[in-house]
Amino acid sequence: MTSRGNVSARFPDFPWDTLASAKARAAAHPGGLVDLSIGTPVDPTPEVARDALVAASDAPGYPTVFGPEPLRQAAVDWIQRRFGVRGLEPSQVLPTIGSKELIANLPVQLGLGAGDLVVVPELAYPTYEVGARYAGCEVVAAGSTVSLGPRVPALIYLNSPANPSGQILPPDHLRKVVERARERGTLVVSDECYLEFAWEGEPVSVLHPDICGGSFDGILAVHSLSKRSNLAGYRDAFVTGDQAIVSELLEVRKHLGFMMPTPIQAAMAAALADDEHVDVQRRTYAARRADLRRAFESAGFTIEHSHGALYLWMTRGEPCRDTIDWLADRGILAAPGDFYGAAGAQHVRAAFTATDERVAEAVTRLTR
Repeated sequence: MTSRGNVSARFPDFPWDTLASAKARAAAHPGGLVDLSIGTPVDPTPEVARDALVAASDAPGYPTVFGPEPLRQAAVDWIQRRFGVRGLEPSQVLPTIGSKELIANLPVQLGLGAGDLVVVPELAYPTYEVGARYAGCEVVAAGSTVSLGPRVPALIYLNSPANPSGQILPPDHLRKVVERARERGTLVVSDECYLEFAWEGEPVSVLHPDICGGSFDGILAVHSLSKRSNLAGYRDAFVTGDQAIVSELLEVRKHLGFMMPTPIQAAMAAALADDEHVDVQRRTYAARRADLRRAFESAGFTIEHSHGALYLWMTRGEPCRDTIDWLADRGILAAPGDFYGAAGAQHVRAAFTATDERVAEAVTRLTR
């Protein structure tokens, strides 16, 4: 078998591979590496999810792509209880094997390709662009000087609270995007995996009646339990919204075999039904965020946005790779802003998902 194409021609370099030298430099610090580059959970998976996983572990048969109705009902109940989204039915919820998988494959699974235009945020999680280019689409960043002319985007991604900046989009902005997209027949896909983590301001789902007018037509929202419930290792998420599009994705994914394992389905349903563990985790992150924010500001960083999500978005007014080197000399690894688009060229992103001990060590090094 021979390859049909050069991987490097189809995809950009995997961003974190470009951090190898900085990581090695930071790891050589006498106190060890403080890794703030990736927002991976480090705190325990909640017992309610683990217990459900174990109880469902005798699962010799194949799961279904759609998942059982109680799982989908748990998702409906959660988004109504926590975010005031009304009118969703279990048939409008589709479990996915993590949200990255869904976003990476969404343009292909929707049948998009050459000649289709996808709009991503100016500062964006790289997978939005990677998935669109994988399908052969053209990608334009919101706020770009590139003229769209008469072309109508097939798909627009939103992300609030945003990765990497933590920006929370105001309701008026979300409403205008939805209204304009509907006028043009453009699908809006809102990545809302950080919706439960807001520190300043109040994020709102694109499915809230104040935003969508009570209709889910032309809208999808993507939710993940990786951050909410420390379930990144379980790979459980879901997409919900427009019934016709969810049904289309279901049929495609049946053919392709995108099935969430049965024990994971049970863990997901149990975690969605429990809010207490999320409230505990939010308090933990709030304390780490406050400590790191004070330390970075004392070290001369200017923090921008960072009103939600699990990151501090900041600058020293210099090229981001110079800042990465400055931090690496202190044994700290962050993510360079150029991972997320040209607009991040002078910023870095620091996650506050490290352990309390590593956060305290970072604070000491930054304030020494």
